[in-house]
Amino acid sequence: MATFSANLGFLWTELSLPAAIRAAKAAGFDAVECHWPYDVSALTLAAVLHETGLPMLGLNTRRGDTGAGDNGLSALPDRVDEARAAIDEAIAYAVATDTASVHVMAGFAEGADAHNTFVTNLRYACDAAAPHGITILIEPLNRYDAPGYFLRTTDQALDLIVEVGATNLALMFDCYHVQLMEGDLSHRLRDLMRVIGHVQFASVPDRAAPDHGEVHYPHIFALLDELGYDRPLGAEYKPGGPTDATLGWMPGKAQSADKRRSAGRARKA
Repeated sequence: MATFSANLGFLWTELSLPAAIRAAKAAGFDAVECHWPYDVSALTLAAVLHETGLPMLGLNTRRGDTGAGDNGLSALPDRVDEARAAIDEAIAYAVATDTASVHVMAGFAEGADAHNTFVTNLRYACDAAAPHGITILIEPLNRYDAPGYFLRTTDQALDLIVEVGATNLALMFDCYHVQLMEGDLSHRLRDLMRVIGHVQFASVPDRAAPDHGEVHYPHIFALLDELGYDRPLGAEYKPGGPTDATLGWMPGKAQSADKRRSAGRARKA
């Protein structure tokens, strides 16, 4: 049966990160993950994770100068020193918080130089992460939300994983991004399961709660069970309002809501 991780880059964003972790625990999530937690000290975050008993599954390297439009640095040939500083920072934070993986963000780039730079930086990241048992993740992003992003498809990601040749490099398979770029999620999951390190999901095309849209997630969750995927799946969607009001897709949540409604009707009768 599928278990779930709350991506706190999108869920409970009105709360501080420690408070969001507590909210995820109260809502019944089995793990948490985040985007850029660096404004909170690693010691504070580690304490809250210990308090709640929730593991932190992953975090991202910094994007760079977001005011200038950066969305990652590791495929930018003229930003290698900055990219490696961001990798070092992310790995150190992951070690301090017992976080399982680090997503190394490529950035806006294209061409052979960008490819070679990304490969070199990924090897650097994998070498630095390996002694700590940390997995390095790469994630294709869709061309609508991130036009010009270097890593766009799962085929490109697979080629990079093979070329880098590190046992601790894996694919972040975000169903939302993959559906927009490639579709065919069931076959893609089957074909790529051997290199998938984490799975994320949201409705398509609006990236909201996974209870509507063109992807039938009960099928995807059942398929992942069939394929033997046994780690929490990342709920990385934009709730568009109070997060707690959007959790009816979680197993048990809809049934509980139905029971509350039935009880209310019985009392009125």
